[in-house]
Amino acid sequence: MGSTGENAAPPCANEPQIIYAWAMDAPKLDLPDGVGFKVGGDSDIQYLVLQVHYAKVDKFLEGGMDDSGLILKASSTTMPKQAGVLLMGTAGTIRPHSEEHMETACPIEDNIDIHPFAFRTHTHKHGTVVSGYRVNNGKWDLIGKRSPQKPQMFYHVANPDMVIKKGDFVAARCTMVNNDDTQVKIGSGMDDEMCNFYMMYWVDGNRLLSRKNCFTMGPPYFYWKQWQQELGDSIPEDASQLDEEK
Repeated sequence: MGSTGENAAPPCANEPQIIYAWAMDAPKLDLPDGVGFKVGGDSDIQYLVLQVHYAKVDKFLEGGMDDSGLILKASSTTMPKQAGVLLMGTAGTIRPHSEEHMETACPIEDNIDIHPFAFRTHTHKHGTVVSGYRVNNGKWDLIGKRSPQKPQMFYHVANPDMVIKKGDFVAARCTMVNNDDTQVKIGSGMDDEMCNFYMMYWVDGNRLLSRKNCFTMGPPYFYWKQWQQELGDSIPEDASQLDEEK
C-alpha cells in the first residue's frame, strides 16, 4: 500500500526476478558477447512484466500521453553464458538530521562460479553513495560504487576478472543523509526510501544462483559490524565515499 491510500498488489504471484531496471535518463545496456537471459521454455522466467514508475504525473492530469517502454533483443539460439541478477537491499529507518548506513550481507551457498559484469544503484532523494563488495576470507573487493543521484543504469564493475565462489560473501551499503525533521523509512510509498544494489552476473551453463535477493532488516537492527566473524574487521573506510571525493 502506497502513501496515496489506493490498493496495491505485487506484480508477480510467485517470487519475482528482476532482469533489468532503468531510471534518470540512463543510456541503454548491451550484454557482453555470448551472454543472455534465458526466458520461457524450461527456464525459471515464464512471464515478462514491465512496471513503470513516474516521478511526476502533472502532464497526465492535463490529458498528456506517454510511450515509455523497453526494446529487448531475443534469439532462439542458446547463449553459452547465462545472465542473472542478484538484488541486495535493506529495510530500516533513517533518523532525523543524521547520516545512516543501511547495510546487507549474504553468503554464497551455490557451488558455481559467478562472474559479475555490471551493477546498478538505486535510492530516492536521501541516498548519497551505494557500494557493493565481495568478501573472501575477510578481504573486501569492490564490485561497484556510485551515487544514486546520477543516471541509474547498469555500469561496468570495478574488476571484470572478479569471480565469486561458494563460501564468499556479498555485501552492500547505502549511505543516506536525512536533513528532514522527521524519520524516513524504507517502503513503497512516494515519501519512503529504498536501498538497492543490483549485481548482474554471468555463469557458464544454465545454473544460476538459487538466491535472487539478499536483504536485511537494516538500521537499527542490522549492521556489517555485527557479522565480524563472517566479514572480518577490514570494512573499507571509503565505502561511503565516492572516488572523486578522496
